[in-house]
Amino acid sequence: MFASIKEIHAPELAQLLAHKDNDIRVIDVREAREITAGVIHGADHMPLASIPLKLNEIRREEKVVLVCRSGARSAQACAFLDNQGYEHVYNLRGGMMDWHRSGLPATEPQFT
Repeated sequence: MFASIKEIHAPELAQLLAHKDNDIRVIDVREAREITAGVIHGADHMPLASIPLKLNEIRREEKVVLVCRSGARSAQACAFLDNQGYEHVYNLRGGMMDWHRSGLPATEPQFT
């Protein structure tokens, strides 16, 4: 997709999130109507178009995994953050489609 984008597979992310001492932030870049189908537990909702406006909410030193339906929009978000100097951003390969295919749980979104 994008040559320099680091990717993570759904089972690997699930394993990392299962550890209480993980320091990974998951950001779901899908639109609000899409996340009603379920989100990764603890994921923050930040639609793709809002990422440039919310850079101050993403710390440069934190590890961030970006998620969308198939992995395409989250790859765009990764590329954007990479261009802004963020070094620890990862794309969930295959997005929520792959998450579900892997049999991993999704929870109801928490809108704030």
